[in-house]
Amino acid sequence: MTSKEIRKQFLDFFASKGHTIVPSAPMVVKNDPTLMFTNAGMNQFKDIFLGNRTAGMKRAADSQKCLRVSGKHNDLEEVGHDTYHHTMFEMLGNWSFGDYFKTEAIDWAWELLVDIYKIDPKLLYATVFEGSKDDGTTLDEEAREAWRKHLPEDHILLGNKHDNFWEMGDTGPCGPCSEIHIDLRPDDERARIPGASLVNTSEPRVMEIWNLVFMQFERKADGHLEPLPARNIDTGMGFERLCAVLQGKKSNYDTDVFTGLISQIEKLSGHSYHESEKTEVAMRVIADHIRAISFSIADGQLPSNVKAGYVIRRILRRAVRYGYTFLGFGEPFLCRLVPQMVEDMGEAYPEIAAQQKLIENVIREEEMAFLRTLDRGIKLMDDYMARNADTKVIPGVDAFVLYDTYGFPVDLTGLIASENGYSVDMDGFQVELGKQKERARNATSNTFGDWTVYHEGENVAFTGYDETIHEGALLLKSRTVVEKKKEMLQLVFDATPFYGEMGGEVGDSGVIISADGEVIKILNTVKENDLTIHVAERLPANCTGAFTLKVDAARRRKIEANHSCTHLLDQALREIVGTHVEQKGSYVCDKYFRFDFSHFERLSQEQIAAVEHRVNQMIRSNFPRCEKRDATMEEAKAMGAIALFGEKYGDRVRVVNFGPSTELCGGCHTSATGNIGFFKIVSESAIAAGIRRIEAVTGEEAELMVNGMQDDIRTVRAMLGNAPVMVDAIRRLVDENDGYKKQLAEVAKEKTLKYKETLLSEAKPFNGHNVVIIKETPDFTMLRDAAGLLQKEASDMAVAAAVSSDGKPQLLLMYSSDLVAAGKNAGADIREAAKCIQGGGGGQPGLATAGGKLLAGLSEALEIMLQKI
Repeated sequence: MTSKEIRKQFLDFFASKGHTIVPSAPMVVKNDPTLMFTNAGMNQFKDIFLGNRTAGMKRAADSQKCLRVSGKHNDLEEVGHDTYHHTMFEMLGNWSFGDYFKTEAIDWAWELLVDIYKIDPKLLYATVFEGSKDDGTTLDEEAREAWRKHLPEDHILLGNKHDNFWEMGDTGPCGPCSEIHIDLRPDDERARIPGASLVNTSEPRVMEIWNLVFMQFERKADGHLEPLPARNIDTGMGFERLCAVLQGKKSNYDTDVFTGLISQIEKLSGHSYHESEKTEVAMRVIADHIRAISFSIADGQLPSNVKAGYVIRRILRRAVRYGYTFLGFGEPFLCRLVPQMVEDMGEAYPEIAAQQKLIENVIREEEMAFLRTLDRGIKLMDDYMARNADTKVIPGVDAFVLYDTYGFPVDLTGLIASENGYSVDMDGFQVELGKQKERARNATSNTFGDWTVYHEGENVAFTGYDETIHEGALLLKSRTVVEKKKEMLQLVFDATPFYGEMGGEVGDSGVIISADGEVIKILNTVKENDLTIHVAERLPANCTGAFTLKVDAARRRKIEANHSCTHLLDQALREIVGTHVEQKGSYVCDKYFRFDFSHFERLSQEQIAAVEHRVNQMIRSNFPRCEKRDATMEEAKAMGAIALFGEKYGDRVRVVNFGPSTELCGGCHTSATGNIGFFKIVSESAIAAGIRRIEAVTGEEAELMVNGMQDDIRTVRAMLGNAPVMVDAIRRLVDENDGYKKQLAEVAKEKTLKYKETLLSEAKPFNGHNVVIIKETPDFTMLRDAAGLLQKEASDMAVAAAVSSDGKPQLLLMYSSDLVAAGKNAGADIREAAKCIQGGGGGQPGLATAGGKLLAGLSEALEIMLQKI
């Protein structure tokens, strides 16, 4: 049975049980401050479980793309070293929202595994929650009774809170779970040692394949449990592990999920998978990581140095490093695996097929950058080894600088060190790594208090499309949140005109006014899952009365104009640059906006001018906003609406139209394009391979920008004596400047030649060679240039300089070509001398320089250089 058939049978089975088959949510999470990536199948239903919105269905099933790079069994550095853990994986799941519960979930799991997938029932075990005195919970008798219909008593095992009680986080929905395990050991081993004794141990052949979670409680901030009003089912089964079971493989990487990729890696590298343990690990790492990288890019997350982008860059660089170190790849190779991955997974996930070219280009650029980083890291390692030649130990601080600043993996540092007879102070490295992790924890640690409820209600009505003032709003609940050590108050109302930050558009600010006349500032509005949260400066004195909610209307109008202008810009780019242009991100505030889009080269000045003209043309046309707020996806597609990859759309969507522009969008927009006023591009640049960014302003900000440009022109004209044709005057000035530069270069060349002759005349016999010793120089740059000439022309000659230049110590060491041929190396010798001035340096064997901090060390540094001559 192929992996494609296994996935299809799962979905078909639950469709036959009345489940709605939903598409996978994006792997990159955008509106949940607690998550960067989807790490479980239930993430897209989180707001339903939290009660923030009602489910549009009673039952659902899907295959969800997930990413885990931290937590239990998910340390990134361990992926590839075993045969069953992954970064990116698929989670097969079925859900019930207040519909069926434990008995049906267990019965259907058994039916699918045994009747459909034909797994031998004698190999299966089930665990049941034994209860917890700390939480006041008892043995899950309902689940145990359901399992007794299918399994003998000795295959039904009790599990503790650690293994059999699932929690979303420190607070929130939770409940007991029942895990299904399978014993894949040979018959003789199963006869000798019962599988029951190996469940939830380190035995990899007795493993969990499906977890059935029965959500029936809510964990409060003080730790106690309260029953949920509606009980839900959330199950998750690892697709890759299931394929290994059904295809009779001992390793996930031996299934057809990965064999196509591994075969391609073998072909590209010239190595075979089973050639050695190192090649096996390297190919598993690469086959795993290319999937995580590609799906993240397809969902709109580009590699970067911050947050989710940093995670993807780290995964990519780990894959490159394994290919570089163990498979001999010195050129980009991950990008060449993308076509195979698309062939394997493009049918189930069409977004990667649709964006294959972009994925390849982004990965290629990242690979090239990291290969350059590896070269820089190896050169730094040479410096570190020279600096620590006496101890033969690379300090942990230096290893951490390589790791943190240059992205140089510490195990590669260790490998290079050991090959040269050095070791790495790993204890010191771990200390620095611990400090970094602590800084990261402090920067991101949030503490959420329990919600205090004032009025019952779940759904929050957003009225901001039609108004900026809403009267009669009721405060549903409030809580205190400590974020980055700063305490904030969060309020939720039953209806609000405040837009919560989402889709690149910033949140609204404004005020709320109580029935008693108390005015409280709303500093920001955010979206948490599907809940609109108002960040307030303080809690109202009376929380039970009605409130008037007033958005800062002037600020909102500017945000609306900028957001609508991103749609016009998108349209103009597609018309002028090409229909291949796709939006890849945006940021919209009241001052400016930025727009990221796919394109593989810099826009020409002519293209930028044409785009500006086209956008302003659409602004002057004053196209009214036409919208359909409750369209089906089919209706939206029929209207020609543009959807964004990496966005999760519901069954009903909002379509926004301005003349030729039609897009799916839930943001706030101006009533007509004429309100935008005027559009001006501030900059156009690259942010990644195949991704460009335009920053722009509109309205008053655009007017201020143009006024500033005109002021600059007037100032320059005045500086040029109010020349009638300013361009001609500037051209004359540039030509004159070029002439002066040439004259100065000739003068400098003459001075350098004279200085070279002076140095030659000052050479004195020393240690059997002609040596120039310099303790003062009028110009260190001229000294270096003169020494460079001498290095090529003189014979049996050396120059050693230890001088103060602009208040800083500088060293120079030169050996003539014949001395270099005899074994002298200025680059190596000067590094030792540089320690005396608390610095470093290097260069070629014939000429090297160094700088430092300690002027008092110049004499000692000179002495060391002279000893080397």
